[in-house]
Amino acid sequence: MSTINIEYNLNQAGIIIPEVTKPLASYVPGLIAGDIVYISGQLPSKDGKIIYTGKLGKDLTIEDGQQASKLAVINCLAVLKSCLTNWDWLERIIKITGYIQSEQNFFEQAKVLNGASDLLMQICGEQGQHARAAIGVNALPLNAACEIEMIAKIKA
Repeated sequence: MSTINIEYNLNQAGIIIPEVTKPLASYVPGLIAGDIVYISGQLPSKDGKIIYTGKLGKDLTIEDGQQASKLAVINCLAVLKSCLTNWDWLERIIKITGYIQSEQNFFEQAKVLNGASDLLMQICGEQGQHARAAIGVNALPLNAACEIEMIAKIKA
């Protein structure tokens, strides 16, 4: 697997990795265990404010949901970077799990999570290829449209 310049790709995409937001409850944003980084669920927030709220299929469109999932995964990348201090330590993204706040008859969670998956591929290339699960849920903290957690592997 070739090494990709993640910082360059972020700059090209106009993405600034934010500071890690303070957890809402009793947990840590990210935890390294051996060569695995576990990133707690991140919401579609910017500057401490949830940007996308409500349910997909009722309050939000698939496109809104894709933007929300992009923002949430950018926040996952912020936690990942804070754990690594240097992108060169990233071996690959292993898995993301997306929880999509959905109206009862909304069944397009996978399309919503494509926003996050496509962004990871754009930024991380082959290192961003990942397994995933897209799960519809009734409610999320702060009425967020989605929450994404990530698992990544770092170089030994």
